[in-house]
Amino acid sequence: MAKTPAGTPHDPRGAERFNEERAAYTISSATPDLETGITAIRDTVKTLQPVPGVYRMLDTRGDVLYVGKARVLKNRVANYAQPKNLSQRLLRMVSQTRRMEIVTTNSEAEALLLEAQLIKRFRPPFNVLLRDDKSFPFILLRSEHNFPRIMKHRGARRAKGNYYGPFASAGSVNTTINALQKLFLLRSCTDSFFSRRDRPCLLYQIKRCSAPCVDRIDKEGYAELVKQAQDFLGGKSSSVQADLEKQMAKAAESLDFETAAILRDRLRAATFIQGSQAINASGVGDADVFALASKGGQIAVQAFFIRGGQNWGHRAFFPSHTKDVEEDQVLADVLAQFYEEVPPPRTILVDRKLPEQELIEEAFAASAEQGGAGHRVEISIPQRGDRRKLMQQAQRNAVEALDRRLAERGTKAKTLREMTEFLELADVPQRIEVYDNSHIQGAKAVGGMIVAGPEGFIKNQYRKFNIKTAQTNDDFGMMREVMHRRFSRAMKDDPDRETSGDKSVWPDLVLIDGGKGQMSAVKDTLEELGIEDVPLIAIAKGPDHGREGREVFHFPDGREKTLPTNSPVLFYLQTLRDEVHRFAIGAHRAKRSRAITASPLDEIPGIGPSRKRALLLHFGTAGKVRAASLQDLQRAPGVSAAVAQTIYDFYHAGG
Repeated sequence: MAKTPAGTPHDPRGAERFNEERAAYTISSATPDLETGITAIRDTVKTLQPVPGVYRMLDTRGDVLYVGKARVLKNRVANYAQPKNLSQRLLRMVSQTRRMEIVTTNSEAEALLLEAQLIKRFRPPFNVLLRDDKSFPFILLRSEHNFPRIMKHRGARRAKGNYYGPFASAGSVNTTINALQKLFLLRSCTDSFFSRRDRPCLLYQIKRCSAPCVDRIDKEGYAELVKQAQDFLGGKSSSVQADLEKQMAKAAESLDFETAAILRDRLRAATFIQGSQAINASGVGDADVFALASKGGQIAVQAFFIRGGQNWGHRAFFPSHTKDVEEDQVLADVLAQFYEEVPPPRTILVDRKLPEQELIEEAFAASAEQGGAGHRVEISIPQRGDRRKLMQQAQRNAVEALDRRLAERGTKAKTLREMTEFLELADVPQRIEVYDNSHIQGAKAVGGMIVAGPEGFIKNQYRKFNIKTAQTNDDFGMMREVMHRRFSRAMKDDPDRETSGDKSVWPDLVLIDGGKGQMSAVKDTLEELGIEDVPLIAIAKGPDHGREGREVFHFPDGREKTLPTNSPVLFYLQTLRDEVHRFAIGAHRAKRSRAITASPLDEIPGIGPSRKRALLLHFGTAGKVRAASLQDLQRAPGVSAAVAQTIYDFYHAGG
């Protein structure tokens, strides 16, 4: 959500001094870059209408700096052209702005939803960002089959069926599905596996499936199990348990002890699901709970997910780019981005009043309607009862999560500082690039690059290099090719090294998996490109290639260093080396797998997978297709005369 670029301290006694300091700062900051940014904004304002919409601010490279929404675009954007009303953070943003992009919407609520979508897509450096970009798992009961399947689901909800979630983690959803299988005996196998069965699988033997694939249960009986599962996941767990208890008592009275034992095991599974709730959420219904804690300039947001009075897990978020942003605005931004992907429940409990809360409720209700739920969304601060106790628990968890985070950051910061000293760097690196090659006797050679920063691995910036020009048995040549391609591109994209942060083109440290030879190859390549100030370090195993912990670190000037085997710096550098090794091997294996499944028929223009399959089924091998006459090709199923001529000409051109 956009925040109006304005604001002075709430303390009126300091307001006058604050304005004087702001004015002094504005005057001293009236740089050519700031004036250029203001001019670009004013040019945009001239074209705007007083309508709702979303705006994007872009820098010289076309990267998105900020995404905001407005009820009246013309008024909101015009505020950015008034530097005396802007915070230092927004002044920096305006000074980098070179153009703007505008999208008008039908309402401000629609603009809020679009804003959250664009923030997630572009991840602008001046927006509050929800760092956890993993999709949340759901339980899906599919409906397009006579015997619906229960399964874990991530991503877009395109399949027909009932979705239950979100769950906080894959572990929590897997545990719940396992218990639900014991409770309701629903199948979890794929439709193709189901259709091929002629006898029950192991899940039937261990009483986790009713084996509808081999008619151990009829359609009506299975439908009753599905209904019970829907009731249980929908919050009617007590009635489901009561019904099972009645069935068990009836079976025992009839001396049907086998059935009674099965029902007893199912009741135990229901008790397990409810007993595994670490948080008492009875009486809450469907609700998400959010509490915020701040300390040392860092913010944590704790979330509990409650569905049908059952706790489906909790997770802590640590939003970034929160400096100079009010805490209530941070929480509002986190909610907007979180519910861009996850359907909002009817009730959202928060620990503070949110700015534009009514607008957020309207937008979430519209989002729920688009997702097919169609219900009102209420955001509230619990004042008493079970909901208040739940909020207090969320607040405690938020504080504890932030304390753990700060302790971890402190330890990691110390390790990074010690690494900086050991590797003789000018400052703690914000971007570390690590390189390795992978091949088998030169075949299918691939170079891998991973990227890490102070917060961990930056996986969306990993890159693989298919070796094109180097000799297949020349490890040094492969490394030279990778480095030349990587840094010639950097020279082209950002020769002045103006970009910084996660999107930086230039690394602060380059680590190479190798020894003196790899170091020499990399150093020579960069020198040929005129690059002499990128720190380089090669990591090699000890002289006898023995156990880990004896790594030798090679410097560009020929010096070597080692670390104690119990050094946290060594462990950190080993983690980086192991990650690039894993990534490079994975890229190599994928390339090798594609080569194994490749066929000479792939090279023939106009021959897709279906025709290739038909030709191989008809002739047996690609070699027989090559040797076939034109008449034989024309007799193949699915091959027209024109296609047959194309295949024949491909193999007999010039013949």
